[in-house]
Amino acid sequence: MSQMPIVSLLDEARRLVENGQRVRVLWQQSDSLVFIARGREYRSEFHINPSDETMYMIKGEMRLHYRTADGKEEVAVIPEGAMIYTPAGTPHSPRFPPDAFALISERKRREGEVDRFQWYCSKCDNLLHEETFIVRDYAEDPVSKAYRRFFENESFRTCKKCSAVMPAI
Repeated sequence: MSQMPIVSLLDEARRLVENGQRVRVLWQQSDSLVFIARGREYRSEFHINPSDETMYMIKGEMRLHYRTADGKEEVAVIPEGAMIYTPAGTPHSPRFPPDAFALISERKRREGEVDRFQWYCSKCDNLLHEETFIVRDYAEDPVSKAYRRFFENESFRTCKKCSAVMPAI
């Protein structure tokens, strides 16, 4: 029989604060991936996950920005102690402060599956840039890698439609 880990979510959240990290993977098994995320005050991208995802707010409130099938941006507010189900393929942007924590559960990526990260112009809503990753190990923090590539390149942050430039963080 395999090990069945028991995890103190509040202790794990405290460790994230202590070590300055944003993500702590609790487990990655053949079909499951579970991690605690600490809020990022600068989150602006929309993640397109190849699997369904649930998010439970351990502490604090999340404003989950998402894009509808017709491309319109909407916001769902998830209070502390509540959770939300996000279907695969839904562009979503979980926004919550660094002192808030969410428990995220997804299916571990299958061979060749691609995660996408998209940024939109804050003035005209045109797609600015898309980063793609094959995520083999979520502990490598693909969100931070996508952010680094995007914000280090001004041409990625410049709107091809209205010329507005998203400021670097």
